[in-house]
Amino acid sequence: MNALAISFALLLPLSGGLPALAQAPLSHAQHSPAAASADLDVPAAAEAAVAVTERFNTALSSGDLGTVETLLAPDVLILESGGAERSREEYMSHHAPSDAAFLKSAHRQLLHQRARTAGEFAWVGTESELHAQKNGMPLTVLSVETMVLKQTADGWRIVHIHWSSRTKP
Repeated sequence: MNALAISFALLLPLSGGLPALAQAPLSHAQHSPAAASADLDVPAAAEAAVAVTERFNTALSSGDLGTVETLLAPDVLILESGGAERSREEYMSHHAPSDAAFLKSAHRQLLHQRARTAGEFAWVGTESELHAQKNGMPLTVLSVETMVLKQTADGWRIVHIHWSSRTKP
């Protein structure tokens, strides 16, 4: 729910680093009104992993950084806007607070989501629109997010995130 130069030239000052614009993806098990028109391709085997990405995005959007931290693997790799954060500690001390602050006032519309599992790994790809304001003007951003998760003794944990977005024409 991105690394195009024009988009980030417009959005980076607004967001402080715009995370995948923190889409809150929904699995088939949750068929909410917000996802009613979304194209979902989430087999039952991937629903638990998708639930973790949902918890992560909901926590980030609401400013619950404690939950965000628990869902990230210590060695998570986050790629965004041509940059990288190479650990949970680095993300939590740099972009997480500004990502959360920006996302509190944004509205996400889920468009497409696909997830798959393979052994101890899962991936979740999400496309969405983010509706926000910049300088009092409406702003719509097309956002894509890929999260890779690994099954651990504590459940699914996010080991990689790639966020990218562009303004909607």
